[in-house]
Amino acid sequence: QLQLVESGGGSVQPGGSLRLSCVASGFPLDHYAIGWFRQAPGKEREGVSCISSSGGSIYYADSTKGRFTISRDNAKNTVYLQMNSLKPEDTAVYYCAARPRYYCSTRGGEYAAWGQGTQVTVSS
Repeated sequence: QLQLVESGGGSVQPGGSLRLSCVASGFPLDHYAIGWFRQAPGKEREGVSCISSSGGSIYYADSTKGRFTISRDNAKNTVYLQMNSLKPEDTAVYYCAARPRYYCSTRGGEYAAWGQGTQVTVSS
């Protein structure tokens, strides 16, 4: 059974950093593209970043380019999202999801498994 567990969320001041982790179990991570999504209260889910199964193709939303870095360690079955220069508008629940394809997608419906989410709050 595919399972994903996120961790690393928390509360930080604007300009701060957090590193989110997404650990997979029940399947070899290197068969899946992994996406990070977020959803703020009252807003639609947004694709934040995605990395292909090999790590050779990466996507960032315009709102996160230059501030967020996605990476993966397939040997550890883990994908990371390093978030720097955080802004209040980054506040949301962050989810990782697994897509059984090489390439990424921004369409949440194309992902086969989702984690439970981790809260990120950016506030002074």
